[in-house]
Amino acid sequence: MLRSILIRLVLPVVLASCVVAFVALPYMDNLLADWFRGDIEMRAQLVMSSMRQPVSELVAKNDLGQLSKYLSAITADKRLLAIAICRPDGRPIVETQTTPVAVSCNAEAESTGPAEQVVHLPSGSVEISRFDFDSAKPPYRVLLVHDLSFVDRRQRTARDFIIAFVGIAAILLALFVVLSAWLQLRRWVKALIGDIRGRRFLDDAKSPSASMPILSQVREVLAEIEEEQRLEIDFRENWTPQALHQVVETQLKAAQVLVVSNREPYIHHRGENGEIVVQVPASGMVTAMEPIVRACAGVWIAHGSGAADRDVVDRYDHVRVPPDDPEYTLRRVWLTADQEAGYYYGFANEGIWPLCHLAYVRPEFRASDWRSYEEVNAKFAEACAAEATTDSPVILIQDFHFALLPKLVRAKVPKATIALFWHIPWPNAETFGVCPWKREMLLHMLSADILGFHTRYHCQNFLDTLDRFVECQIDREHMTVTHQGRVCRIAPYPISIEWPPRWLKGVAGVPACRAAVRARHGIGAHVFLGLGVERWDFTKGIVERFHALEILLERNPRLRGKIGLLQIAAPSRSQLPAYQALQKHTLEEAKRINGRFAEMDWRPIVLVGEHQEPRLVFELYRAADFCLVNSLHDGMNLVAKEFVAARDDEDGVLILSTFAGASRELTEALLVNPFDVSETADAIETAMRMSRDERRGRMSLMRRTVKENNVYRWAGRMLMDMGRIRQRQSLSRAVGRGRGEGG
Repeated sequence: MLRSILIRLVLPVVLASCVVAFVALPYMDNLLADWFRGDIEMRAQLVMSSMRQPVSELVAKNDLGQLSKYLSAITADKRLLAIAICRPDGRPIVETQTTPVAVSCNAEAESTGPAEQVVHLPSGSVEISRFDFDSAKPPYRVLLVHDLSFVDRRQRTARDFIIAFVGIAAILLALFVVLSAWLQLRRWVKALIGDIRGRRFLDDAKSPSASMPILSQVREVLAEIEEEQRLEIDFRENWTPQALHQVVETQLKAAQVLVVSNREPYIHHRGENGEIVVQVPASGMVTAMEPIVRACAGVWIAHGSGAADRDVVDRYDHVRVPPDDPEYTLRRVWLTADQEAGYYYGFANEGIWPLCHLAYVRPEFRASDWRSYEEVNAKFAEACAAEATTDSPVILIQDFHFALLPKLVRAKVPKATIALFWHIPWPNAETFGVCPWKREMLLHMLSADILGFHTRYHCQNFLDTLDRFVECQIDREHMTVTHQGRVCRIAPYPISIEWPPRWLKGVAGVPACRAAVRARHGIGAHVFLGLGVERWDFTKGIVERFHALEILLERNPRLRGKIGLLQIAAPSRSQLPAYQALQKHTLEEAKRINGRFAEMDWRPIVLVGEHQEPRLVFELYRAADFCLVNSLHDGMNLVAKEFVAARDDEDGVLILSTFAGASRELTEALLVNPFDVSETADAIETAMRMSRDERRGRMSLMRRTVKENNVYRWAGRMLMDMGRIRQRQSLSRAVGRGRGEGG
């Protein structure tokens, strides 16, 4: 506010002073010049009056020597620079030695101008006063040359005085204005502080500052800040489902929330006896999103892929989930076998998935797959429009399966607030340029209001890709992209898990879990147990971790029988050749390494190629001595965070790949380059030797990080950003309506 006062009050004073000085200085210069010239002209008349008689006599006698001495004596006056006596025809009679070259009898011979004139010489200005004595015998003319340099000096002095006077006056006036403004501001602030302390600043009727109109906006801002700070403090201290629900209520004005993903959170299958069995898929995206939809009581739109999925939905393809405690609606979208093959297995998983992951598997792009991808995205857009109960729902689109969906949904629900979160890495521009339909994908994505990635590095890669392939306006400072008048915000939102994990409820203590897991998988109580849990995917580095364990046993034969790796690999995308080859290679390597090192009832690798229910996975986390997450490339990897969340005993060691987004947050883990199996082997050995105190210190810090940055905070940040976007859009529409009515 003080800055505003200085600009609005002091600046006009300064400008006015400058204008006064600008106008006054030329006037004063002219006034002083006329004044001093009048003085010089009077002096010339007096000088000429005193010397007329002597000069006339000496000219009549033609006594040039005496005349020259007489003139030299007169020019001793420092202001009288020179005297010249001339014939009327311009011939000189006598000139003093100080007569300037530019002043001569010849120059004045034909002069018919005024008797006084100013001549500007290189040495300074002079005034020439001409006196004609035509009646004298003989006639002659006298030129008196006066030095005007003193006029210039006096003008400069006067000019400096005026500038100094105006400057001092301006400073004094500005100080007076600032002092007055400060005193007024102090009075306002005092009144406002009294209102704040008395908690009256929201009540205009009781507030002393109500009579101060200038403070009305201040009161409004303070009210907003207080509310935002209250919510922010609450969220930072305790990001819970309730806090997330509060965000939806306050920031989004209780807007309808739709979540769109390919994978559904609950899959219905047929059991061996024909009964319907519910399965929760092994998906990091489901792990992250399911608590959010529960908290928001939204609608989840997903591909119905289970064999019994159609048997449990209503006529609108809805089913309430979770089955044991329904909290939200799952809307299933049905795909044909050809659509699923082309869209999911083809374009998404043989094309985009390997393209975005640094796993050195060649992506496959086929025109037929792209057509299926377009068809399925269009089908999901229709489902979104059908499920929208308002004209401005909040739509959270998940992952690379739906790059086209933002634009398709925008065409059907123009006022929707759309966010697309990309759960996998975004490659550099050159790599993404391999995709034949890159431009179409990018243009469709830019119809979203927010594009979210796990890390800022992925955001920068996306902006670089746009810069190369799409003509748009990119603001890297504010991380926004403007295309055809629509602004899309690009932001990092590191995804996480719920805290505390609900799957941890009912799981036994650490000692009981250790005993149960070891008994179930035939692992001795003395074995230092490592754990790997993921889908059977070439990006997860399963074979590389087998090789790391092999190197460790080669270098340290004494560790044989003392360390083991329990690897859970849930089958995934088994129809694809690359995944079939990976599964075959993994089984062969496990068999080879076990055959090389197995002793008695000990095997270095226990490979379980089956899906595990979440509660069993958390039991595994609590049973393990260390968890090995050596992804070759990963967006975030929530297994690392789940392992940390499961260890409420603050024990266990996390070995984490630097190519997983989680490594940016869980810096207390043992970080490794997964391509360097020797480094991974060293990390395993370090985990075995680590003291209890060091394990506790590292785990304690990581647990604090996961607790503070849980999935509700991830979703809350994104939803609050969407709330701000909705407010700006609402304001823009209101302004547009106002202009239309005014017109």
